[in-house]
Parts: sequence; structure tokens; C-alpha cells
Amino acid sequence: MMKKLLPACFAVGALMSLAGASAHITGWYLSPYLLITGSLLVLVSQVFTPVGCSSPVIRRLRFQQIVGALLLVATGPLMLYLRGNEWIVSLTLAAVFQLFTAIRLPQEVEKEMSKKR
Repeated sequence: MMKKLLPACFAVGALMSLAGASAHITGWYLSPYLLITGSLLVLVSQVFTPVGCSSPVIRRLRFQQIVGALLLVATGPLMLYLRGNEWIVSLTLAAVFQLFTAIRLPQEVEKEMSKKR
């Protein structure tokens, strides 16, 4: 059940975050709330996604992944309370962390799984 629910939660959260960030350009007043809700779904799905091994490299990458999700969550309040474009810095950092871990984490997990065989 959780194997199907977590990826769906992540996909819905990512789409909501993207929609919230892009709708902010139009000045829609609900866009920060859409981004916050979506980023919380992303955070929950990443925190509860199990990783089969716990090498120091994988733990570091998981920490970076969680930091990226927290930066994504922090982007919403920055959109609400700061009237400039400062929220773009937080969103960019979150995207860099997420992209880096999305590439490196599966490689490291595969390497650890091949060592166990």
C-alpha cells in the first residue's frame, strides 16, 4: 500500500508546487498556499520513503534530500511575507538539492546493493 501511496503523494506534491510557483507570476493570491501544500506532500513522501541500506554516503544524500524539501517548504512563507523575488533563491537552492540527490542517490543505492550480493 505504502509503495504505491508515497510515489503518488510525491507526484501530486511536485505538480502542486510547480503550479504554485508558476501561478505566483500571475499574482494569484492563493499560489503560496498551493506551493506550501505541495511542498509538504513532497517532504512527507521523501521522509517516509525507505532506503534499503545505510552507508554514510547514502545517509548524507538522504539528509541533503530532506534539506532540499525543507527549502521548498520555506519558499511558500517567503512568497507570502516578502514582497520581492527573494523566494526564488530558496526555490533554486531546493531545486539544486533535489536534482543532485535524484541523480546520485539511486547510483549509491545500486552500488551498495551490488556490494551485498
